[in-house]
Amino acid sequence: MKIAVDIDDTLNIIDRVGKAGAYIERKGLDFHLEKEFSNKFVEVYDWGADDVLEFIREGGIVAFTDAEARRGAKEALTRWRKEGHKVIILTSREETWFTNPEKVAHDWLEKRHIPYDEIVAAVPSQEKGKYCLEHDIPILIDDDPDACIPAQELGVRAVLAVGRHNIHRAKEVRYGGANWRQLDAAVHHILSLIK
Repeated sequence: MKIAVDIDDTLNIIDRVGKAGAYIERKGLDFHLEKEFSNKFVEVYDWGADDVLEFIREGGIVAFTDAEARRGAKEALTRWRKEGHKVIILTSREETWFTNPEKVAHDWLEKRHIPYDEIVAAVPSQEKGKYCLEHDIPILIDDDPDACIPAQELGVRAVLAVGRHNIHRAKEVRYGGANWRQLDAAVHHILSLIK
């Protein structure tokens, strides 16, 4: 069975406030905290997309490359592969931010010894369900409800990685978990239903 897994805020923990806040302070910029728990850099401070892109290009990419892996993620993906499942890393990372999003993802995964079979980058969140459907991937794990809900509507079993940024929408997604033990349990429950 194929299982698609997002990286940012699903396999890892991105410190947007800390990394961007340090940059803003260092540069003496006049931006203020807007949404502390947003999973989108452009929403965390009162800055625009061009400001975020400049932050990324001036070293902010370390927010992604140095991000800590979520506890239990490596073990869950290792177990799935041992069970014979194929793990596809499905991320919305774009070339404008990452130049080579597949390589950045590959390097992060390899450094943390997180197993996978394939990396697919630059798939917009809202299109992940469509991608899964077209590539015979019945399960999608993601922290973005805007990825999970359209996937569910297409018949893909979406599992929401619940955090402070999305808990208010958790009930919109049928399956979910706040940690990798719960996400793993949800995936195994789904696997028992579709075998």
